[in-house]
Formats: sequence, C-alpha cells, structure tokens
Amino acid sequence: MITTFDLLVAHPFLTGLPPHHLARLARWAHRAPLRAGARLFEENGRADRYWLIRDGYVNLDIRVPGREDVVVLETIGPGTVLGWSWLFPPYRWHFGAVAAGPLLSIAVDGPATRAMCDADPEFGYELTKRFMAVVVDRMQATRIRLLDLYTAPA
Repeated sequence: MITTFDLLVAHPFLTGLPPHHLARLARWAHRAPLRAGARLFEENGRADRYWLIRDGYVNLDIRVPGREDVVVLETIGPGTVLGWSWLFPPYRWHFGAVAAGPLLSIAVDGPATRAMCDADPEFGYELTKRFMAVVVDRMQATRIRLLDLYTAPA
C-alpha cells in the first residue's frame, strides 16, 4: 500500500527534502481526487491549503472586473504545486482554480505547514524558496497571458 509519505517522496516539488521533514508534512497531507469541473478555490477566498498535482490538470483563472467573464491564465499539470496564497498574509487566493479533467492530487494543510516553517527555520526557508519560485513563474505566466489578451493588434 502506498502511503501519503510515499506520495510526498515521489512528488517533484518536494525532491531533495530530508525524510524527517517529509514525515512531518505527511501528517498534514491527504489524497485529494477531484472530478472534472470541480472548483478548488475562488479568487479572494480563504487560502488554507495547497495541492501537489499527481495526475490531471488545473486551470488557473481570474474574473474580468465588471463582467461575468472568467479568463484562464494558465493550466498546470502533473508534478506541479497549486496554491501559494496560504503562505502569505492575508491568506487569500489571488486566482481561482478548477479541475480541467479528473485530478489526482495531495492536499496539504496550509496553517499546519506554516507552523512547521515557524518551528523549523531551515525547513521554512527551503519550502519558502520553492514556493517563491512558483510565485515568480505564475506571475510571469499571468503577465504574458494578459499581454496576449489585451494588447491591441498592430
């Protein structure tokens, strides 16, 4: 039987973390399969977890102010992590997210992870570096997508 610890060890986002950190993290993680179309979170909702994507894809989206339109900014897939807003106050989602198809993921408790980071600065620094790389990548992808959407044709 594959344990949550085994799933964490196998996930690329956590590659290289010491086993004792993964064992502690496993206490706050669980398998989280979702059906196609399931909304994981809404923009500006309370951010209290993150997901390690194993199989499937998630669309990150944003609502267009003043309209009902939802724009997909990026699609993320296997081997990636979804959600970083749980790490930074005010702990609100900056985007929305919906499963683009059947999704196999590992959901991890955000406040418990923050407590682990506070209690173990070495772990906290390593995890923060990993999440900051995700933030930079997502913000760059968002910038490019918005330029594509709103740049007037030449």
